[in-house]
Amino acid sequence: MLTIALSKGRILDDTLPLLAAAGIEPTENPDKSRKLIIPTTLDDVRLLIVRATDVPTYVEHGAADLGVAGKDVLMEYGGQGLYEPLDLRIARCKLMTAGKVGAPEPKGRLRVATKFVNVAKRYYAEQGRQVDIIKLYGSMELAPLVGLADKIIDVVDTGNTLRANGLEAQELIATISSRLIVNKASMKMQHGRIQALIDTLRDAVEARHPR
Repeated sequence: MLTIALSKGRILDDTLPLLAAAGIEPTENPDKSRKLIIPTTLDDVRLLIVRATDVPTYVEHGAADLGVAGKDVLMEYGGQGLYEPLDLRIARCKLMTAGKVGAPEPKGRLRVATKFVNVAKRYYAEQGRQVDIIKLYGSMELAPLVGLADKIIDVVDTGNTLRANGLEAQELIATISSRLIVNKASMKMQHGRIQALIDTLRDAVEARHPR
C-alpha cells in the first residue's frame, strides 16, 4: 500500500489534478467526506487527510510514504528524514515580514509575532539581530495594531488582508510553493514505484505549470 498525505484546501485542490495524471483519483470527495483515509482508483494507493503542518511528521515517521506540503511548512519543520524531489509549482505565495504602514524602524530589540518561530529565529540570526519571537497561531495582522509586536512574519498571497489592516509587506524571506516529499525508507523499499510516480508527476507539472 502506498500512502500519500495531503491537507485540505488549496493544496489538495491543486494536487488532485496532478495525481489524476498518474491514474490516482479519490473514490470519495475529500472535501465532503468525513473519512480521514480515502481510497483511490488504484487499490494499492490511499490518501491520508491531515493538517497541513502535520504532513511532514506523517511522512518522516513513515505513517505516509509521500506527501505534499508548502515550502513554508517544510522550512519551519526542518525534518532530516525527508526527500524533497519535486516542486509542484502550486499554491504559490511569499513568506514575508510585514509591519504598520509608514512606521519607523523600532530602536532596540525587535518584537516579531509569527507561527513560523524557527524560520524567524534563523532569519534574524543571519542578520545578527536580536529579536523577541512571539508565537501566534492566527490573526497575525492584529499583533502590530495592538502593540503586541513591531512586525509579523506570515505568508502573503494578494496582500489584501495586510492592506485592510493598515499593514504593508516588507522583507521577502522566501518564495513559497508546494513540494512533493518522500519518506527516506519508503524511497529505498519502493524505489521503482515511487520514482515512476515522481516522473509522472514531473511531466504533469511541466504540462500544467510551465516555467
